Order: sequence, then structure tokens, then C-alpha cells
Amino acid sequence: MDIDISAFSHFMEVLGIAKDKNNMLINEQIKVPEVLVIGPNGEQVGIKTIEDARTLASYAALDLVLISPNANPPVCKVMDYNKFRYEKQKKEKEALKRQKANMSELKEYRLSPVIDVGDFETKLRNATKYLEKGDRIKLTVRFKGRQMAHTELGKEVLERFAARVSEIADIEQKPKLDGRTMTMLLVPKKDK
Repeated sequence: MDIDISAFSHFMEVLGIAKDKNNMLINEQIKVPEVLVIGPNGEQVGIKTIEDARTLASYAALDLVLISPNANPPVCKVMDYNKFRYEKQKKEKEALKRQKANMSELKEYRLSPVIDVGDFETKLRNATKYLEKGDRIKLTVRFKGRQMAHTELGKEVLERFAARVSEIADIEQKPKLDGRTMTMLLVPKKDK
């Protein structure tokens, strides 16, 4: 079995490039005969042969980067590729950081209008740990039977809970009655 080594290595090179979507073709990796060239300041230079485009980029001491390979003709831009990649990675990191901040978990604690002191303290300790980690807390009081006549007791429990964690949490949503359930949302305080 006779294998053409150069064809195989070219196939593996193309396969490697296709696997990593973030890598763009630059300089000698671009294998098309003609390209539409965009200058380093965003001005359109025109349609050039690939050799002319590479020469143009080397005179500017920059790289020729294939921006849009599917266009007709393909579009290349003269730019500093390393700086471009660095800026792109920086933006992706920032986006990931913002996404993590927005994806804080919502922990729910059910309380009773006639909750015992021990149960209250246990739930308070657990909620404090989650608030310190950056998670949001949803407090729920469910009224049963005649407790509906005294919803102010449930509101007092929620307000007492919020007052105890006021150093590390802010109230996002005040106690609100919805049917037989009263809810309140607490969020961790923002660092100043």
C-alpha cells in the first residue's frame, strides 16, 4: 500500500485547522488565487492576487488574515494577528465572567409563620453560607387554614430573616402575597 506522505500531511493540517474554529488562516496558510484585501485601517484595497496581498502585508509588517473564506472572492484583512487573537480571548473571558455573575443560583427556603427558634436559626445559617458564595435566596412562607387571617405573622418572619442577614444581603423583592404563599428575594450585597 503506497501512501502519498505530502497529501496525508496536508490532509492532517486541514483537519487540524478545521477542528479549532478560533484559528483563522494567515499568510502562507491561505491557498486561494485571488482575495479582496482590506487594509489595516479598514479601507478596501481591492481584489489582489494572493502573492500581492502577502507582499502588501509584509511591507506593513503585519499578517494577512482570511476573514471570510466563503465570500466570492474570499476576504482577507491586513492586521496584527497576535494582537487580534489576544483581544478576542480577552473579550471571551469578560463575557464568561459576566455570564457566571448572572448565573448565580437561586436557593429557596420555606418558612412557617409559626417557625420555631431552632429551625429559624438553622435556615438562617444555611442561607448565610449561600449568600456569601454569591447565590440569591428566595424565602417562602406558606399559609395553611386559618393562618390566612394572620398574614402579618408571615411578613414579620420574612422581615426578621432579612434583618438578620442585612449586613451581607439586600432585599431584591419585598414580601409579596400570592394566593396562600408569601415570597421575598434576597441578593448578596455588591462589593464596593
